[in-house]
Amino acid sequence: MLRMRPFLLFILCGLVIGTAAAAPYEIPPNCKSLECPSYDVVDSQNEFEIRHYRSPVWMSTQPIRTTSYTVGSNEGFTTLFSYIQGNNQDNARIEMTAPVLVDVSPSSYVVSFYVPQKFQAKPPLSAEAHAVRWPGSRYAAVRRFGGFMNDANVAVEADALKKGLQGTRWAFVAPGSPGTYTVAGYNSPFEFDNRVNEVMFIFDRE
Repeated sequence: MLRMRPFLLFILCGLVIGTAAAAPYEIPPNCKSLECPSYDVVDSQNEFEIRHYRSPVWMSTQPIRTTSYTVGSNEGFTTLFSYIQGNNQDNARIEMTAPVLVDVSPSSYVVSFYVPQKFQAKPPLSAEAHAVRWPGSRYAAVRRFGGFMNDANVAVEADALKKGLQGTRWAFVAPGSPGTYTVAGYNSPFEFDNRVNEVMFIFDRE
């Protein structure tokens, strides 16, 4: 007899009894020229979508102690840009990818760079960053927005995602700690039009 994992059964049942689905977000334009992590959309609603990621590897900074998103994200990106320019133990230059993630908490920020497939199995080591592989059970509730991210709008978008999840079968994924979420940026600071950003609540389920 075919058996399903409880979480997959939960998803399938939700597709039948849940709210009306919406079309998934389009692939960000920069993912047509840059490597981006692969994922499957398991649910899509007007205010959010739920993704299952395929065990990507990231290079992440140490926690950056600050209460400012702008300060933390800029410092972290500078560290990771130096890493991909060859400031690593292999002196390897690494192609830029998307998105850049920022894990936000009330007093610290961790910035992460998606490792290209060429280096996924063995990323070059660095004293400034460490490799993190997401498990196969990693999911994310995602809300997309545009413009430049800053201290004001990232918190507003995180709150909008939390409100969008309320009353749905995914309400449980909203973080219990206020001010804790992840944002993803797909554009360089020098791109002004058609910017793509996302706020995420990341969670694990079997």
